Amino acid sequence: MIRINENYLKLETSYLFVDIANRVSAYQKEHPDIEIIRLGIGDVTRALPSACIEAFQKGVTEMASDATFRGYGPEQGYSFLREKIAAHDFQSRGAEVDAEEIFISDGSKCDAANIQELFAMDAHIAIPDPVYPVYLDSNVMAGRTGSFNQGRYDNIMYLESLPANGFVPHLPEQPVDLIYLCFPNNPTGAAISFNTLKTWVDFARENQAIILFDAAYESYIRDDTLPHSIFEIDGARDVAIEFRSFSKTAGFTGTRCAYTVVPKTCMAYDKNGEKYSLHTLWNRRQTTKFNGVSYPVQKAAEAVYSGEGRAQVKALIDYYLKNASLILREMQTLGYGCVGGVNSPYIWVDCKRDGWEFFDLLLKKAGVVTTPGPGFGRCGKDFIRISAFNTYENVAKAMGRIKDVLST
Repeated sequence: MIRINENYLKLETSYLFVDIANRVSAYQKEHPDIEIIRLGIGDVTRALPSACIEAFQKGVTEMASDATFRGYGPEQGYSFLREKIAAHDFQSRGAEVDAEEIFISDGSKCDAANIQELFAMDAHIAIPDPVYPVYLDSNVMAGRTGSFNQGRYDNIMYLESLPANGFVPHLPEQPVDLIYLCFPNNPTGAAISFNTLKTWVDFARENQAIILFDAAYESYIRDDTLPHSIFEIDGARDVAIEFRSFSKTAGFTGTRCAYTVVPKTCMAYDKNGEKYSLHTLWNRRQTTKFNGVSYPVQKAAEAVYSGEGRAQVKALIDYYLKNASLILREMQTLGYGCVGGVNSPYIWVDCKRDGWEFFDLLLKKAGVVTTPGPGFGRCGKDFIRISAFNTYENVAKAMGRIKDVLST
């Protein structure tokens, strides 16, 4: 008889954001006249930059003529986009990244989930808590995590991110093989300094480990003293893979375009200690399982790096950061401890009670959707995440409602 992959049975019943959607849908059905303001899921709300739209439309027009039509593109992405990314996102900041080390994809979520296929089943894994659920869930599905006990998996080293450490976890107390890091962080909004990130790179080099660095929100960094890429750290090319996305940068959540950087000098080992190129392995994986991102979408992404595109993207991010600043200010005025909202579109709020309870309070009393911290891990139990991805008018209205509820 055909059998299932029983590792799927170790997962939580459903994905966090599905649980939230179900609760909101049930409440909306019972109260159809209530206007719901969504500050939960990290989905952008503003239109694509006009430079991207124009490039997108030109790309579609090219597909309408036999002379300029394109079929299958390179699985790694078109060189015109890879070269722009290398020059603007890395080389301009002194990071040594070559265009051939960049792999264009349809989302950093997909890449962060799929990258674990390259590593041994018995790899020792360190994952922050709280954390974006995909890092953990993809390893559960693969069978690396062991059994689930008291809210955690037996074979995972949890890197606790707490107020005491500024939501930047300490180094593991013992060697690990694979380390997930995300900065600016989702969900906490915390950023990491050059010196602290260097300690992680040094740790990985000393222990022959690999860091999987999610920098999907790097474009929200406004503090010039903070790194945007792990490859700004000396030695990181040998021990790190970085994920980036156009979703939050330029509003491509519905268009789908991202990329992953796998340096050619980044190596892992077989059971006999022989080195193998992760760049070569990832390339093999992509050419087998992925047919590339569509040509018009990649043309739209290329426009992000034009003069107009860069100005429009900055304005877009500034808009969301203005929302974040308002949320942060209002929650702090109400007496709640917060982090994020400065170099991040997320505000992590210490709600002084169970996160799901606070989520329900804001939904049912204020008609505002947030994200409960417990969905990101045990260390998120008494927190919620508020997203700045909405219109400024809706954010202001939501904060007014929250203020009315929490002030009574």
